[in-house]
Amino acid sequence: MELLDEHFTGTDLDPAIWVPHYLPHWSSRESSRPTYQVRDGELRLSIPPSQGLWAEGIHETPLRVSCIQSANFSGPVGSTVGGQPFLENQRVREEQQTLWGYTPLYGHIEIRMRGEVSPRSMVAFWMSGIEDTGPARSGEICVMETFGTAPRDVGIGLHKFRDPRLTEEWSAIPLEIDIAEFHTYAVDWRPGSLVFTVDGEVVRTIDQAPDYPVQLELGVFDFPDKFPEIEHTPELVVSHVIGRPLD
Repeated sequence: MELLDEHFTGTDLDPAIWVPHYLPHWSSRESSRPTYQVRDGELRLSIPPSQGLWAEGIHETPLRVSCIQSANFSGPVGSTVGGQPFLENQRVREEQQTLWGYTPLYGHIEIRMRGEVSPRSMVAFWMSGIEDTGPARSGEICVMETFGTAPRDVGIGLHKFRDPRLTEEWSAIPLEIDIAEFHTYAVDWRPGSLVFTVDGEVVRTIDQAPDYPVQLELGVFDFPDKFPEIEHTPELVVSHVIGRPLD
């Protein structure tokens, strides 16, 4: 498999690996651009009050996102070719440059991160099928997803989406951790098997897995129509992302 040893030691993201956008083909590069800093060996993704909406007028509910991904692929404007659509027969709004930055198939993938969230925000790290040959390669390995409404419940598992060979197997697991502190979330991904760990302890095992490459995605999300009275800048801080072969 490909190797990744990202410790954010520079002053910006490596453009050979990371796309500083969230699904720009369904929105635009401008409205999918995250607020972020790379400094002191950390990536800091945040959503300040001034940041605009993602896919405004298209996404059913108001959504603000600061997210990066390790690949970018979609078809021409007007086509339905693109990963992770949220509407039926969704059409590409803006043509994008293709980048296969880091798209592993199997291996140990881990992230060390912490999140500052409120009841109107969430942080997540997931791995989505690249859909290069069609929607059947759309399964998602969710390594970590936590909403501020339930900060000790960590969403972990497998989303089938449009992959007919997979079965949905995802749920929120109550864990005695504080997501505002650094923790290491990981998955050991083998053919037909996913083993998820938090700080080295196994928290979930699944006896199925995608058999195609994925792209990494990590970000922080804000839902402005939920608890609009709350004034808070959510943040995701990442110290490393590692991908390596399994023994």
